[in-house]
Amino acid sequence: MTSPLRWGVIGTGRIAHTFASDIQLIDEGVIVAVGSRSSESANAFANEFNIPHPYSSYEELLTNPDVDVVYVGTPHPMHHDNALLALEHGKPVLVEKAFTMTASEARDLVRVAREKKLFMMEAMWTRFLPHVVAIRELIANGELGEIVTVEADHGQWFEEDPASRLFAPELGGGALLDLGVYPISFASMILGEPSRVTALVDLAFTGVDGQSSMLFGYESGAHAVLTCTTRARSATRASITGVKARIEIDGDFYAPTSFTLIKRSGDETRFEFADEGRGLHHEAVEVARCIHEGLLESPAMPLDETVSIMETIEKVLGFL
Repeated sequence: MTSPLRWGVIGTGRIAHTFASDIQLIDEGVIVAVGSRSSESANAFANEFNIPHPYSSYEELLTNPDVDVVYVGTPHPMHHDNALLALEHGKPVLVEKAFTMTASEARDLVRVAREKKLFMMEAMWTRFLPHVVAIRELIANGELGEIVTVEADHGQWFEEDPASRLFAPELGGGALLDLGVYPISFASMILGEPSRVTALVDLAFTGVDGQSSMLFGYESGAHAVLTCTTRARSATRASITGVKARIEIDGDFYAPTSFTLIKRSGDETRFEFADEGRGLHHEAVEVARCIHEGLLESPAMPLDETVSIMETIEKVLGFL
């Protein structure tokens, strides 16, 4: 067995807590350092997860030779600079989604990672969940036939608090970057880059995008119908419809869950999965696999697709 990857975590917010909690479920990785903008936050995080090296400076974390790979879990506007700093220190990096604020920032990070021959991946953890892996296999094996429609929604209710990161423009607030990235990435995984994008986008009370309904068209003739909102808790389900069968994914489609394969004849097959934690540990396993095999990106979440997803998000925001 290869040695576990030694992680350094940049950021101590909610998603970083989930990542740190889930990584304790695997043997392929261990967190050895955490960096925050304050020593108080870094120390509290380190104490909670028994991390030996807390830092009040990202630079200090990145100069630690015991750190093999870096997880960037800061708010969206900081992703580019934080990931760039890690790359400049020669560290492979896993960047929380949404990857960056803009497609231009995404392209810049990809360029630097490739120039330095360092592994980098968007932390779209949904890609590596057991039910999603099984769905990809069914599609690859032709069980659905030609794909006609993909549908997915992600709506959560958030209190209208102007101090909340979800509604703060300066912190990358808005439904699309936090919630819409899941259905958009899901459609990308199945159908690739859309050739046509149209959308209805309404603003939240602070001026960030609050609700979007999106319709994507593809060269194959397939459609994707996607929604996201910060105004209400939606069903958070997804479906993939092909000419031979369809897959209906239970809510929350983006987290560990189950699905049903329904043939054109009406025959149904149920797929159930047992999983621990929230599911973020699966992406950490993928990072370890790729780095140990000498890969510079994950075949399941390639960098060019990450850039394409950011370009699609920008096109949707263009309907504001």
